[in-house]
Amino acid sequence: MINIIFISFLLVALGEMGDKTQLLAFSLAARFRDRWSIMAGILVATVLNHALASSLGAWMAERISPSFLSGAVGVSFLLFGVWALKPDRFEETERPTRFGTFVTTASLFFLAEIGDKTQLATAALAAKYQSVLFVTVGTTLGMLASDGLAVFFGEKFSERVQTQWIRRTAAGLFFLFGIFSLFAAATRRGG
Repeated sequence: MINIIFISFLLVALGEMGDKTQLLAFSLAARFRDRWSIMAGILVATVLNHALASSLGAWMAERISPSFLSGAVGVSFLLFGVWALKPDRFEETERPTRFGTFVTTASLFFLAEIGDKTQLATAALAAKYQSVLFVTVGTTLGMLASDGLAVFFGEKFSERVQTQWIRRTAAGLFFLFGIFSLFAAATRRGG
């Protein structure tokens, strides 16, 4: 249980560094200055988004053979590693919002996470570990940690830490998990 939460947390927290939703968090913090409403919006959007992704991953795990699933998860983690190396950009529109900080944040985050690498990684983790609850908890905590840095310490953090090293570390973890999953797939087919 703790292992699943920790691995899910680590992959998403590092994978989120420099991601468009982290840039969105930084932008919202600069615009609204209501940091706790922003964090609450991120929490609600992430729980909903990642619970759906985890449920889909677990559903797939029940219907796909273990060796094929391990191979698919391995390939997807390798692709996430390549994706993590490419920095995201966030194009902001300068329209005023009439919905308030919380609703704006929750809506934007939910939509921005659809098809994002952290959402797809959440589905892959749930398929691998077959645990909707623990994967959702881990990935949500990872999103909150990473995006919380942008919300509360964005300007200071970006001056001190080079995001390219964080992206490389995240890519390395995705590659490592991808290789382990492919090895598990090969062992299941051969065994």
